[in-house]
Amino acid sequence: MGMHGDGSAPVARHGRQHTPHPARAIVTMLAAALAVVLVSGVSIAAYAMWDVTSSITTVSLVSDDEAAVAQAAGAEPPPAISAIDGGVNLLLVGSDSRTGQGDAYGEDEGGELNDVTMLLHISEDHSNATVVSFPRDLVVDIPDCPEGGGYTAPINESLSQGGLACTVLTVEALSGLSIPFAAEIQFNGVIEMSNALGGVPVCVAEVIDDPYTGVYLEPGTHPLQGADALGFLRTRHGVGDGSDLGRISSQQVFLSSLVRTVTSDSTLTDFGKLYGLAKAAASNMILSQRLASPDTMVSIALSLKDMDLSRLTFVAYPNYYADWVPAGKVAPDEEAAAILFAAIQADQPVAVAAAGGIASVPDPNAPVVTADPAAPVDPAVPVDPAAPVDPAATPAPVDPAASGVTVLPDSVKGQSAADYTCSVGND
Repeated sequence: MGMHGDGSAPVARHGRQHTPHPARAIVTMLAAALAVVLVSGVSIAAYAMWDVTSSITTVSLVSDDEAAVAQAAGAEPPPAISAIDGGVNLLLVGSDSRTGQGDAYGEDEGGELNDVTMLLHISEDHSNATVVSFPRDLVVDIPDCPEGGGYTAPINESLSQGGLACTVLTVEALSGLSIPFAAEIQFNGVIEMSNALGGVPVCVAEVIDDPYTGVYLEPGTHPLQGADALGFLRTRHGVGDGSDLGRISSQQVFLSSLVRTVTSDSTLTDFGKLYGLAKAAASNMILSQRLASPDTMVSIALSLKDMDLSRLTFVAYPNYYADWVPAGKVAPDEEAAAILFAAIQADQPVAVAAAGGIASVPDPNAPVVTADPAAPVDPAVPVDPAAPVDPAATPAPVDPAASGVTVLPDSVKGQSAADYTCSVGND
């Protein structure tokens, strides 16, 4: 952890804010982390499993209703994800609702906005995964939903128009993907899950000072949990350019570290942490009906368990400022998005041109990776069989295109879970 000039430890200030326009709630938790965590269901006792599953709240998606109609007509029921060797599309939504969350997050402003919208795609062969974050201010066509929609607006209005099912329909229209699994998480879920982990180490490159969320962090690495973790994920004014786009890249710093923490041996072998994470998630999330099955959650976990973290990539949906959208909002970059989703639909791994974004930079103190004898070799680099081999040498960089990876346009920002990055404060 970084230190003040006088040697004292940095602090993260938090508490109820009384500003007239508090920052919109940004609650985020990686769906992949939830899935990995719930693999604990394989080994926990029957009572523990009942305790977790009895806490689950479910909601129906439009596709759930269609499946029920098909089944009632005598069609074969859709196979559970554990019964097929296939991919996964799962939408995770962070709601800004304060309902039932206590008064520590400011007054409820009415309505319910999906200020975090993330799509997790796992490839059919489970060799790679992509997480796409959709900016809350992205102006899109919200389709006709069961309770509203049918107009153009920022994507974060979709939740208030028809609940989680409407947000799923909106992202399906944007991505061209079918999304059978979805989950909604609120403030307390982020706090309890970070507490169950014992904190997520987050690197800060420049001072983060945000009076709106009460976050103050000096440069250094901070094990964030509880209200401090939530404040970091919510901060917009304190990072990058002060926009939601900067907040997304700062969140990716947290998420990549979270995945490394969840998949570490110290977590996967700790029953207390696993059970605490599963319980925290189940108690603070609304799950679509097909995701709420413990068997489904465990099978999704198993598809992620052995994935190379360099093949788990976080990206922001490509966007740009345009004259036709309201001030402060962004328009979809359809050309770059077409490249991104063509790769996802083809189950190809993706990579960004350079790790980092508006509010994140590579960590100069990242662990040094030594040579891996099994690492792929760039066929374009000639090999001298008589040359001595240094076992401690770093392997030559591999051309991503030569290994079947789609390198995204420079306008697409993000990083892989293997990239160590630091959040940058807003001057």
